[in-house]
Amino acid sequence: MVGVGKLLKQAQKMQQKMEETQALLSEEIIEVSGGGGAVSIKISGQGDFKDFQLDPDFLKEDAAFVSEAILQAIQDASAQAKKKSDDAMGGLTGGMQMPGLF
Repeated sequence: MVGVGKLLKQAQKMQQKMEETQALLSEEIIEVSGGGGAVSIKISGQGDFKDFQLDPDFLKEDAAFVSEAILQAIQDASAQAKKKSDDAMGGLTGGMQMPGLF
């Protein structure tokens, strides 16, 4: 039977690795574009939006089309950041789902 002390040490190691991974994710920037390159979004690996650019000519398009392209780019950026985070954290937790982490 594994001792409580050993389990605590393992938990502390895992927590330290998770903190290091989160710090790396916050520094990693994912660039996503949409609308044929008219929408550009930068998001961190933790899902924090860092930059948003629109081509001024794109705004002359139909409002519904512009809205749809922006929304799609935001959803793509968010999904890519979530996947990056899930992949990084999944490697630490052995694929276990740990509520409250992400």
